[in-house]
Amino acid sequence: MTIELDIQQETAVPEGIEDALRAAVDAVLNIEQVSAVALTILLTDDEKMRSLNRQFRSVDKTTDVLSFSFGDDQVPLGESLVYLGDIAISAPYAYRQAAAQGHGATAEVQLLAIHGILHLLGYDHEAAEAKQRMWAVQRKALDQLGLATVEPTESN
Repeated sequence: MTIELDIQQETAVPEGIEDALRAAVDAVLNIEQVSAVALTILLTDDEKMRSLNRQFRSVDKTTDVLSFSFGDDQVPLGESLVYLGDIAISAPYAYRQAAAQGHGATAEVQLLAIHGILHLLGYDHEAAEAKQRMWAVQRKALDQLGLATVEPTESN
């Protein structure tokens, strides 16, 4: 399995976050049997997330995670590697959610990365049945990471 992960940090993040993100990415892509992909995860602040949310979803407020899939227009990066897309995570938003849920900030960032990747892979949670499928994969990935007590929350 070849996974190229570019992690960009625009804000303060917990020590070890890159290794934790790599573990989350590996877990969900292994579950989904996806290989030979590249993706970018941006760790940013609330202001940038609000701007991205406004620009791309016409929602003028901050959010925890956004995914930007290349979908059917995946960009080839060599013989078999394709660019899956970009994920943006508001670190401060994640820290607040983690505190409210009673688990660590790193675990919340991992959850948001898993959630974002599933969106890149075509999952959504608009309909109850689709949400159930997406949440099941999230649960499996979280369990593999030893995060059985971490529960997804929904934000706009």
